[in-house]
Amino acid sequence: MVLLDYLDHFRSVVRAKAAGLSDDQLRTSLVGSGWTPLELIKHLVNVERRWLVWGFAGLEVDDPWSDRRDGRWFVAPQESLEGLLGALTAGGERTRAIVMQHALTDVGAPGERWAGADPASLERVLLHVIQEFARHVGHLDIVCELHGGPTGE
Repeated sequence: MVLLDYLDHFRSVVRAKAAGLSDDQLRTSLVGSGWTPLELIKHLVNVERRWLVWGFAGLEVDDPWSDRRDGRWFVAPQESLEGLLGALTAGGERTRAIVMQHALTDVGAPGERWAGADPASLERVLLHVIQEFARHVGHLDIVCELHGGPTGE
């Protein structure tokens, strides 16, 4: 399915860009809002989990907002690039399994994720996640350039 292929592509771009940065660069912000590349990666892991697993599938997720603390993105000191990239890969596999069991017109399970609103269709959920990945891959590209790391796709 082409939508899943786009998500796979964006995940591979995230991996390639992150691999070109040192641990110090992954944990250092070069932007006014203060986020770091590692925080962005953790955010993408959680976005996919919130929208597909917790939201659409209606499955229980431990701390769906674990990428946030005190109103900003958060990565604990013990969290590593390898661990977050493993979670990114596992999230992609989980997403593929969920998507392949449904039609794009299927509506998600009611639950907390929707905050009382009607659940979204799978198509809407996938398009939201794709645009989130695409936007943040662009952000990561800029930060990689500022760090002297890999740029472009």
